[in-house]
Parts: sequence; structure tokens; C-alpha cells
Amino acid sequence: MRIFVIFAVILVVLHNAESVSKLQERFRWKELDFVFPNAQLKQRALASGDYVPRNGLPVGIEHYGNKLFVSVPRWKDGIPATLTYIDLDKTPSGSPALIPYPDWATNAPEDCPNGLNTVYRIKADICGRLWVLDTGTLGIGNTTRNPCPYALNVFDLSTNRRIRRYVLRPEDTNANTFIANIAIDIGATCEDTYAYMSDELGYGLIVYSWEKNKSWRFDHSYFFPDPLRGDFNIGGLNFQWGEEGIFGLALSPFNTDGFRTLYFSPLASHREFAVSTKVLRDETRVEDSYHDFTFLEERSPLGHTTSRVMSEDGIMLFNLIDQNAVGCWHSSLPYTPRYHDVIDRDDEALIFPADVKIDFNNDVWVISDRMPNFLISELNYKDTNFRIFQAPLHRLISGTICEVHIPMHGRLNNLALAGPRMLPHHKTPLVAQSYNPHTSHVPKAYYFNNHNGVNLDVQSPVEYHQYHSTPAGHYGYQTKYSPVGQLWTRRYW
Repeated sequence: MRIFVIFAVILVVLHNAESVSKLQERFRWKELDFVFPNAQLKQRALASGDYVPRNGLPVGIEHYGNKLFVSVPRWKDGIPATLTYIDLDKTPSGSPALIPYPDWATNAPEDCPNGLNTVYRIKADICGRLWVLDTGTLGIGNTTRNPCPYALNVFDLSTNRRIRRYVLRPEDTNANTFIANIAIDIGATCEDTYAYMSDELGYGLIVYSWEKNKSWRFDHSYFFPDPLRGDFNIGGLNFQWGEEGIFGLALSPFNTDGFRTLYFSPLASHREFAVSTKVLRDETRVEDSYHDFTFLEERSPLGHTTSRVMSEDGIMLFNLIDQNAVGCWHSSLPYTPRYHDVIDRDDEALIFPADVKIDFNNDVWVISDRMPNFLISELNYKDTNFRIFQAPLHRLISGTICEVHIPMHGRLNNLALAGPRMLPHHKTPLVAQSYNPHTSHVPKAYYFNNHNGVNLDVQSPVEYHQYHSTPAGHYGYQTKYSPVGQLWTRRYW
């Protein structure tokens, strides 16, 4: 009997230890709600159809300061705001109503110079900027309308004001273009910033230079879907997304040459690809870069993924949408299924983990939204449909093959293992509250020799300053509406 009791206690302890290491649920919704300026406007929006609670689907997240940003595309009518946030100081958990960011006017559809139509993925950078790509579209599939062009919007997170809007050139897109993902590459200064945007259905990669305020487009056969990987089984549904090309993007830490590696994968594919940002940053290489792109091995079966992110010490996380799971890979190891692992899996709570992020505190955020059921079938609104999880990265990878403390060997991953996040020197700080000019130093780096596996300790050519993430956040929400109570500029509000 004593042995049985001891064994039961051990099982309980192990179960509790395992639960602590998993993603922890922070927020959950059956359907989405929004913070309206007053109850009268909310009732008016419900009556007019400008707010239909069951038509909203959250797809993207980003954490910065006291804000957790959530994007809600306007795939159906009745989405009052496409870019929203949760005030973590006021609602650290639960089912909070989403607050339009930065205000209602900025979320006005069909107001091309001032508003936002549909937003998918969003990215906050270490210079205190929020990068938001507006697709300019309303609807999805056969219902899609394009009232506005694709436009890259950048907000100053210390003032919550838009500081730039860049409309993509006609040459950057084509008739099939659908851009849903973005990655931000900051070099030696905050001015030295590039945005990479994946054209999923137009099969291209658009590059934007902040300093030049200019964009260009790369085309490559690696951006196309794999015709053998277009079949999906998710949430009890079988469907085909055979035309889905380049989607998820992730940037490595600095390599020894001062540039990063951009990893990417088409959605209808199990294979990972990579290219140096040295190539992407050079607009003269658009027509002469085919052999600079590299393919890695395939992931294991059921290896479709839409979102990926890499930490500053080279740990990549990626959603495994077929498996209701989040996977990991340490970039000092070969990119093969043998060196991949799963940090969490849940066949109920993680159905379609749409977005995965690592914030400046090295915390992991994941949102699950049952997207295929929303698009193809229907959701059960008596059940919890949308969840947001959080957990420290080190806890999630503990005990997995991704828990690597000493680099081993690898390919296309000569990473500068700089430890804490570093902010390159910025000649004119954009956000004074987020910039901390400490004594400059050059971090150590490791060079991985692909022939003999020897690690050579070298110096990185990029000079850094110590950076501490102390973003100044705007508390509450802005309600910029006219005395007559307009949320946007529509005369019947």
C-alpha cells in the first residue's frame, strides 16, 4: 500500500511539472467583443450590421509593453476594427473586449489614406515601432473587394501615432497577390531597417527599406507550393489548400558577416528554405540571385506550418497546424526531423495555432482560432473557439532536443549568439523611452564550419549597444470620434 501511495504521489508531481512546462492559457473567447465608446454606439452597430460578433476571427498577435495586439481580418461583414489590443494592466486574463488601435478613425474601412481595411500579421520592433501591413481588401475568396492598395503602416508605440504609410508599387504585386506575413530586419541602426513581406498567392517576396523608403520584389520557384502537399486534415475537416505558396517567415540572429538568414516555407509544403538578408537588402540582385536561395530538408509528415519565429539565441518555433501543436528547432543543429521537437500539443485547445511570437522578455505567445472550421464549416459558439497562451521560452524547450546550450554544427546558421537582446546604435532615436545608450561592445559569435564541425570563436562585424526593453505604453484607449458619436467617418453612425 505504501508503495502504491508513493507511486501515485510521483505521478501527481510529474503531471504538475509537465503542466507547468506547457503553454498557459491567458485569454479565451467564444466570440469576439469590442470596446465601444458607449453602449448606444454598440447597439447602433449591432442593429446596422456593422458589428456582428460571430463574424470575427483573430489571426495575429504581438506583445509590446502593456499591450497585446490582436488582428481581426475583415473577411466577413460586421468587423468594427481590424487592428486591436488588450490592455494587460487592466485585463491580464479572461475574455476581454478588444480595443481598437490606435483609435476608431484609424480602423475605418475604405478610407485609404487614413484607415485600415484588413490586417493579418503584425510586428513590433526594438526601436518602438509597430509594423502593420494593410492588404486593402474586404472579404475573402470570391467575396474579396480591393477598395485600397496594399500599404505598409508604421506606428510609434510611445505616442500611438502613425509615423509612416508606404503604398506598395504596382510592380511589387500581381493579379493574384495575397500578402499576409511580415518580418522586420534591423541592422546597425534603427534607420537601417528592412521589412520582408511574403506574397502567398502571387508567389513573391517584397522587400521594403525604411531608410530609402523604397520597395522591390524577388521572384523564385522556391516560393511556389508543392503539388504533393496540398491536402490538409485539421479540426476534423479534410480540405485542399493546394495553391498556397510562401507564407511563414523567420529571421535568424546576426551571422558572422553582419547579416541575418531569412527562413521561409510555402504553406502547401513540408520543406524549409533560406536566404541571406545580404541578398534581399540589395535591390540590384532581384534578377541575379537564384542560386543564393537554399533549400533545407523536409519536416516530418503532417508538417504544414504558417507561422515561425526565431529567438536571439537561435531557437526557432513554428506552428504545426496538422498536429494541433507547436514545434521547435535549434539552429545549431541540422534542419532534419530528427532534430525537431514538439513543445506543446493539445487536440482541443490548440486547434489551428495560427500565430507564434517571442517577445522581448523571451516569453512565447500563441493564438489558436480554429480557422478552417470558421472558413469551411462553422464554429460552435457555445464552446471556446479562440485562445491565447503564454509561457517562458526556456520552460517550453526544457527537456526537448531544442534545449542546446553549446552550438554544435549547422548549415546556413552561422549565428552570433549575443545572449541578451542588443539594440544597434541608432543615430536619431525614434522612441527616446525605448533607447538606452550604454557603452558599446562587440559580442562574441560562433562560426560553424560545415566541413569539419569546428567552432571558431570570431568577432562580429556589427557594433552594438546594450538595450533594455522598457517601452512606454499608452494606457487605456483613444476614442477619437466626433461630438455626434461617430466611430469612423460614416455619416449614419
